[in-house]
Amino acid sequence: MRLLSARLIVSLILGVTLVSLLSSYIEVRGEQRRLRRDLGRRAEVLGESLAGNVEPYLQRQSPRELERIVERFSHREQLAGVAVYNNQSEPIALSSDLPKELTTRPSAVALAIRQDKAQSQFLQQDGASLYIYAVPLHVRMNEHHNEVAGSLVMIQDASYIDKQTAHMWRGSFLRVLVQVLLIALITLLIVRWSIEGPIARAAQWMRALRTGRFVGPRADFPDLDLLRPLAHEVTTFAESLSAARTAAEKEAQLREAAESVWTADRLSVHIRSRLRSQLNESRLFVVSNREPYTHVHQGRSVQAIVPASGLVTALEPVLRASDGTWVAHGSGDADRETVDRFDRLRVPPEDPRYTLRRVWLTKEEEEGYYYGFSNEGLWPLCHIAHTRPLFRTSDWEHYRSANEKFAEAVLKEMKDVEQPVLLAQDYHFALLPRMVKKERPDARIAIFWHIPWPMPEAFGICPWQRELLDGLLGADLIGFHIRSHCTNFLQSVDRALESRIDWEHFTVNREDHRTAVKPFPISVDFTEAAAESSAQESAYSDRANLFRELGVEGLFLGVGVDRVDYTKGILERFLAIERLMEKHPVYREKFVFVQIGAPSRTHIKRYHDLLAEVEAEAERINWRFQTGKWKPIVFLKRQHSHKEIDRYYRTADLCLVTSLHDGMNLVAKEFVAARHDEQGVLILSRFTGAARELRDAVVVNPYDIEQTAEAIRRSLEMEPEERTARMQRLRKVVKEQNIYRWAGNLIGELCEVRLDAPDEMKAISRASAV
Repeated sequence: MRLLSARLIVSLILGVTLVSLLSSYIEVRGEQRRLRRDLGRRAEVLGESLAGNVEPYLQRQSPRELERIVERFSHREQLAGVAVYNNQSEPIALSSDLPKELTTRPSAVALAIRQDKAQSQFLQQDGASLYIYAVPLHVRMNEHHNEVAGSLVMIQDASYIDKQTAHMWRGSFLRVLVQVLLIALITLLIVRWSIEGPIARAAQWMRALRTGRFVGPRADFPDLDLLRPLAHEVTTFAESLSAARTAAEKEAQLREAAESVWTADRLSVHIRSRLRSQLNESRLFVVSNREPYTHVHQGRSVQAIVPASGLVTALEPVLRASDGTWVAHGSGDADRETVDRFDRLRVPPEDPRYTLRRVWLTKEEEEGYYYGFSNEGLWPLCHIAHTRPLFRTSDWEHYRSANEKFAEAVLKEMKDVEQPVLLAQDYHFALLPRMVKKERPDARIAIFWHIPWPMPEAFGICPWQRELLDGLLGADLIGFHIRSHCTNFLQSVDRALESRIDWEHFTVNREDHRTAVKPFPISVDFTEAAAESSAQESAYSDRANLFRELGVEGLFLGVGVDRVDYTKGILERFLAIERLMEKHPVYREKFVFVQIGAPSRTHIKRYHDLLAEVEAEAERINWRFQTGKWKPIVFLKRQHSHKEIDRYYRTADLCLVTSLHDGMNLVAKEFVAARHDEQGVLILSRFTGAARELRDAVVVNPYDIEQTAEAIRRSLEMEPEERTARMQRLRKVVKEQNIYRWAGNLIGELCEVRLDAPDEMKAISRASAV
């Protein structure tokens, strides 16, 4: 630190000295030029005056008179001598005090006579500075013509200019010396106060982290902003260290309690060991439509945004551990500016551990592949929500083209990797597994289908069902949320394709390739929090704050969190609340339901119309029952962050999940995971995948408005003991079946897939036929 301070002080002293000397030089040179201009102006005035007196004597060619007048003028102030020269530049009159060296002709004399113009020059004489000013002298030849007959030369003492300049240099030197001393002293104090202090406190903070005496990831040292890059790295290091210590403590607690809860660290170790032991240091590749990091312009800067996604939470630890690659659509307006020439970048930005490979789609491709075929075709086809799917040939062509683009990108990334492992995500990529498998039969490929799979009769509506099923069967492993979806898929294959299905093991043999179909119920991250003695009081306080921020008054709070989608049963939910108010008026002016509805796919007509319907229905019900500052429904129509939503989860008396059809529904699990106080009631649709696991929720048929209204009343009036017991059991399920277990089971199963040779598969097929 002392060496740093010394270097900083020396650098500042050198910089200030150079700047001060340059400034002084400019100032002195300016003063010198000013003094010389003043001397020249005085010489000009005096020369014109003397020339008028000398010219008559020169006209008369009277040397004695010229000597006399020259001698008389030479005694004027600052004049060192006066001389008169003829037109041959020969002296004809010299003052007695003229320096001997100037008895010869100065160069200004001949120049003044030749150009008929006054000339000047500076000379050094015995260490003194002299100023020579030569004025041409004229004689009259006739009435109309004058002729140059000689030159009058005045020699002035200019040594006072040198003295003045030397005086200014001395003053400047002293000023610079004082400035340097003051700056050195001030810099030393600043270093001591602004740099050494924060660094010492940072060292103390890091020491506390190392020894475990500080439990938080950050320290309250705002003065570290002075060293922003260092502060950022120290903060990142501290967070990593704190996370590692927390993970180690959690693992120790789990071992002590003989529990097998999955964590991010356990997932990383599990997958890394599978890739090493079974696949000889292979790498993991993930392909999804949504990217884990989006770069967008914010003002003049580019910011990296992490979309709210459970998928990122689950897969990022795996990709970090395996130095994997995530292939995704680059949708951010600054995404192209942040990639290299291969469309790659390392992420996360603060601690790069894996590669993000972006794929670019044209507006037409995105419209047809994503909004068209995927979300106007496959989405309503797979959800029993009574919305007619739309299948257009142009959308299908874009869907196939987009799958080819993603497959091409995946194959390029896999080029030099032996036995790669690929995990494709969701219904956007039904064709991709077959495309990749055709080029890389050594790749282990899985696809997880996040939405329901319909009955085979319903799936048969799709004009391209055979192509979709064949594309999916290029995978070695297909995952769904629940077993019934696996069954529906196998039945669809059985009806549409020539294949052999092993119903006992849930596998399909087609074209000498075996595909396993298994359920992997997805979940959420579950973070334990220390229970506070005032948790209940805090929930009531937060609820009051929320009511105040929303501008409503109430006693009980219900919450719903959904994209505004026709599969989520939002309208049915509102009708149940209306029915509750009709049947049980005691809850008027007491129960407030907050619907957080994120607008989604609004340029698709069905979604645009639905958003208007939801708003109109909320307004209609509120118009019926609203009094004063109370209304039964508050509809928040915008995107909310996890942090914002968590406040509602933690303070609500109940959470309503009334999906008409859902693959899993993670809102139900998020609500349970957020209830560290073990309070609150989950009302859950029987048509969600989550209903198979969360059996202690109050399960309803969302189409049965009376039943849902009664479930709301029952939840509000449930005894505290029953409420707590239900929530404890729900939390146990979510804790054990968390997002890390899902990823570990899915990828672990994929790593264990045996890639059979075609001859072996043919033999298996023949044996099955017999």
